Amino acid sequence: MSKRQTEKPCNTIDTLIGVNTEIKGDINFTGGLRIDGKVNGNIFAAPGDGGSTLVLSEHAVVTGNVKVPHLVINGTIRGNVEAPESIELQPQAEIVGDVHYRMIEMALGASVNGNLVREGLETSKVTPFKAAAGDADKG
Repeated sequence: MSKRQTEKPCNTIDTLIGVNTEIKGDINFTGGLRIDGKVNGNIFAAPGDGGSTLVLSEHAVVTGNVKVPHLVINGTIRGNVEAPESIELQPQAEIVGDVHYRMIEMALGASVNGNLVREGLETSKVTPFKAAAGDADKG
């Protein structure tokens, strides 16, 4: 059984969407993207770029689905999130939607109003606990 290699997050910001900027439409990117403004659309990292990183400041509001390998959020996302590598929810982070992740870090104050689904796990060989027949009758 081989362990899956994790991609390191991009440590540079290649694109910045400023606090006074509002974008309507989908965004596809590679590398590092920081959003301080508003986006009404979906955000996707280019397929095969496992190091792409999206950073949302406390001013950022995204209304749409997000699918990026690495996500650092301190703003708001209204939509479903897929982060196949890692997600970091900082104190002011708010997600209204389902979150699919591999590794998660969540600070006190962050909130998720939806399902948290851990991805990338192999099926477990451990059987669920079941009471043996007749255990209730033993005294």
